Amino acid sequence: MSYLHFDKTLMINLEESLPREILRTNKSGAYHCTTIVDCNTRKYHGLLVIPVPNLDDENHVLLSSLDETVIQHGAEFNLGLHKYQGNHFSPNGHKYIREFDCEHIPATTYRVGGVILRKEKIFVHHENRILIRYTLVDAHSATTLRFRPFLAFRSVREYTHENSQASRDYQLVENGIKTCMYPGYPELFMQLNKKNEFHFDPNWYRGIEYPKEQERGYDFNEDLYVPGYFEVDIKKGESIIFSAGISEISPRRLKQTFDAEVADRTPRDSFYHCLKNSAHQFHNKQEDDHYILAGYPWFKCRARDMFVALPGLTLAVDETDEFEDVMETARKAIGNYIKGEPIDCKIYEMDDPDVLLWAVWALQQYAKETSREQCRAKYGSLLEEIIDFIRQRKHDNLFLHENGLLYANGADRAITWMNSTVNGRPVIPRTGYIVEINALWYNALRFIADLVREGGNGLLADSLDAQAEVTGKSFVEVFRNEYGYLLDYVDGNMMDWSVRPNMIFTVAFDYSPLDRVQKKQVLDIVTKELLTPKGLRTLSPKSGGYNPNYVGPQIQRDYAYHQGTAWPWLMGFYMEAYLRIYKMSGISFVERQLIGFEDEMTSHCVGSLPELFDGNPPFKGRGAVSFAMNVAEILRILKLLSKYNL
Repeated sequence: MSYLHFDKTLMINLEESLPREILRTNKSGAYHCTTIVDCNTRKYHGLLVIPVPNLDDENHVLLSSLDETVIQHGAEFNLGLHKYQGNHFSPNGHKYIREFDCEHIPATTYRVGGVILRKEKIFVHHENRILIRYTLVDAHSATTLRFRPFLAFRSVREYTHENSQASRDYQLVENGIKTCMYPGYPELFMQLNKKNEFHFDPNWYRGIEYPKEQERGYDFNEDLYVPGYFEVDIKKGESIIFSAGISEISPRRLKQTFDAEVADRTPRDSFYHCLKNSAHQFHNKQEDDHYILAGYPWFKCRARDMFVALPGLTLAVDETDEFEDVMETARKAIGNYIKGEPIDCKIYEMDDPDVLLWAVWALQQYAKETSREQCRAKYGSLLEEIIDFIRQRKHDNLFLHENGLLYANGADRAITWMNSTVNGRPVIPRTGYIVEINALWYNALRFIADLVREGGNGLLADSLDAQAEVTGKSFVEVFRNEYGYLLDYVDGNMMDWSVRPNMIFTVAFDYSPLDRVQKKQVLDIVTKELLTPKGLRTLSPKSGGYNPNYVGPQIQRDYAYHQGTAWPWLMGFYMEAYLRIYKMSGISFVERQLIGFEDEMTSHCVGSLPELFDGNPPFKGRGAVSFAMNVAEILRILKLLSKYNL
């Protein structure tokens, strides 16, 4: 039995199968995402979803789905599945599914009478092309396959509806057709590796519904255009490959391309390999630039997420070259920002006050994984530029005060990772001295001081250490309260006494202004009030405003986003902090905590981790189906554990 395997009983039960999603990406921004029964439940779902840069900065669904029909003796068995109005599912192709397996690539086995048909999907790396291989495992008589493509040609944030502007034109290409519904879009090429018949039979399929959008309080229905259908005969033991892409391909190349792509995949046969495979999916290479996407299906490259996730997605899976590639693009963005120039790459939110400090933290992980000498040689000048930029008070919203602490104004705009807003105003107006920003600041000062001292620059090292002394003393005075935990933020007489997870970073980082007793007190409070099997809560149930369920329409979810929901990426820092305090004796506890995440490999987005979880049992996964920081931090802890277990 493979690691990611679902039997007929689960597949035909839509209550069990529809919430489970699969994601495949091409590492260049395009993706395929749907449910394990191939019924789209989100407007973001589709077989071929790609960026169209000349239109906008969003992804676009070109090919929404492909209905397959098995024909024998004139009898037709449609394997497709769509949800229509009135909770009506049609054509109910899921009832023919015998099993679904995605250890290597997503593979669905159907049984229709004496016919056993296997369908396997793969997204070609760095090309906007999805390939689907159909293998007739068994059949007792002549069999024909019919493929009916459902086209959308729309942004992932919009819907398409029946209209007279959509072009019905198509041209024949080798073993297929090309078509384009609207100006500005690329042509869609649909081809098979075997001669076939295309029957032009244009129709709009109206009222297709997306229940996940309905749950989230959005519009949830659209019409999809079907230009016609392909028919091809298939013999027992034969494989036929369907290709959908934005360029023509030689049908003779399809088998070779499919096999080469399969050979290039990491088998998802363990918890670690699932996460490693998922880690690769966040990479987005665009010509000379290399980004980390914050998550799927709707996130772009956000600066903070990129720096937090980078060590786990690269160094933790022994891919140092990938770290350096991403950091090369990030270095350009940092340089632009420091010089006050427009950011000339697609990294967003560079101006948030903690971003440069997270960049220092990411480089610190690189130094630990390679060597301090290598880090200094490659990134020493960048680190000095960052620390100088902050010390010289050149950041628009990061002010170094005489007490050594960094002050940031977050009253009117959300400036930290707790960034939910309602009507343009932060739900949690974290402002003034913010605990994790100053923990990052102290850590950065000490790390860079040690790095430059080893490189022979004692003058700068002494200056940074002197700054850190002042900062560390003030940190304890300002943030630590009589109950032994840290205030979340302090602005003059305004002190936030809420028990939040942001204090855990002070225990997890290599350099901390807290002594061991103080660290243990913080860890104990976090363990007692914030720890769940799926991550740390964003707010203690004992604090006012606790709202643990991320459900309902947008405004309701925004109020809950950081008011009690649990986030797996915070667990990475929590477990690192736990190991700092308890060392070898903490290993079994950390290993037990990881079980809660391994359980998620067969839920939500299969083989990955969703954005967040409800803060109360049963801790249901919510938000984006696959989230970079979560995958990264669990991978980083697995790597850390492996060092303890040597």
